Amino acid sequence: MNAERIIRIVAGSFVMLSLALGAPGSPVFLSTNWLWFTAFVGLNLFQSGFTTFCPLNNILAKFGVKGGSC
Repeated sequence: MNAERIIRIVAGSFVMLSLALGAPGSPVFLSTNWLWFTAFVGLNLFQSGFTTFCPLNNILAKFGVKGGSC
């Protein structure tokens, strides 16, 4: 699996988890403050589209995962 695919899986998982924890209608609701984490992930994806800087990509490169310029 290449880095770009891992980044998409992790970002999608973080968004879904933080929405589940932050949406008042969710059975696992804790606090609406979890929605800030959703916004952070979205903004990080947005800026990486323009700057090609992605912290997770740098971490994965240090672990030897190849590919992906996210």
